[in-house]
Amino acid sequence: MMPLFTTLTALGAALRERLHDLRDEPERGSLSVEQVIITVALIGIAVALVAVIANAVTSRSDSIQ
Repeated sequence: MMPLFTTLTALGAALRERLHDLRDEPERGSLSVEQVIITVALIGIAVALVAVIANAVTSRSDSIQ
């Protein structure tokens, strides 16, 4: 029973320390508007590129048959 208690005590202390560190840095992990816009633009470019490639492959396969 004692090893379990010791493990849970150490785990609780580690979690309290992590929570304390996160509260000290409130901006940690937040996204800026610029990052969101850039991410959306990159996703849009990737989707357009996949559509162009799929269209090209489909038209080439139709011309083969």
